[in-house]
Amino acid sequence: MTKDQLLTRLSATKAAVLTRRRALVAGVAAAGAAGTAGVFAVVGDEKPVRPALPAAGPPAAARPLQPSAYRLQPLTGYGPPEAAPHRTLVRHEPMLKVSGRGRTMVLTFDDGPDPRYTPHILDTLAEYDVRAMFFVCGEMAVDNKDLLARMADEGHVVGNHTWSHPLLTRLTRSRIRSEMERTCDVIEDGYGERPEWFRAPYGAWNRAAFQLGAELGMDPLAWTVDTLDWTRPGTRRIVGRVENGAAPGVVVLSHDAGGDRTQSVRALRDYLPRLLDSGYHITVPRRQYA
Repeated sequence: MTKDQLLTRLSATKAAVLTRRRALVAGVAAAGAAGTAGVFAVVGDEKPVRPALPAAGPPAAARPLQPSAYRLQPLTGYGPPEAAPHRTLVRHEPMLKVSGRGRTMVLTFDDGPDPRYTPHILDTLAEYDVRAMFFVCGEMAVDNKDLLARMADEGHVVGNHTWSHPLLTRLTRSRIRSEMERTCDVIEDGYGERPEWFRAPYGAWNRAAFQLGAELGMDPLAWTVDTLDWTRPGTRRIVGRVENGAAPGVVVLSHDAGGDRTQSVRALRDYLPRLLDSGYHITVPRRQYA
């Protein structure tokens, strides 16, 4: 073989090697781009080729993700958002009247429940479809929870009138709390809810009574018209005091226990229909929260 022939063969061989090397490099680059982008790779005029599937076996350990505050929050579902707890204001004097539209009045009965008189009062209220407030004493309520249950069933409001009807201004703070708290427990047991209102016996209030009442979730309610029915002045006089004191926002004080309350029962039967005929709306107050 001549020198020229040898040089020609070497040149052809070198060209073939370079061509194969370029093709290999181009193929590797194209495959890498396709694997990175996750799309079809195209080489020359060849048809698109899908990137190779990952090798069999367990996947490589992934870098743990940091939990976000959003992911740490529990799902709340589709229910309404939970309402913020209400806070009862500490008052410096009791409420004497109630607000409302038109000729609105509130009837309240203290010292019960007494099975001799309270059922008759409830019967009269039911006859005229009227709601009232009953400020009960714990020592009376504990043995008459059936009457508390009836008050709840018929839509009346039950308030706290202490356990034994003491003069609060002469008691220690701890004793006042005991009088109120024990009565709250009995009311909850018989009525189904803890009371939202309290009334001091004899209308004798002090700072401790206001503060402790608020701590127990209760507002203080006094009265505007005192029937003085506890003195047993006669049915007519009780009726006259209610009718003469009637006015928008008035709170009437009567009793359904603590003595002979026959006159109180009879008086209610007289003045209640008269108040309704005069256009008064007998209702119960609404709470005001902070």
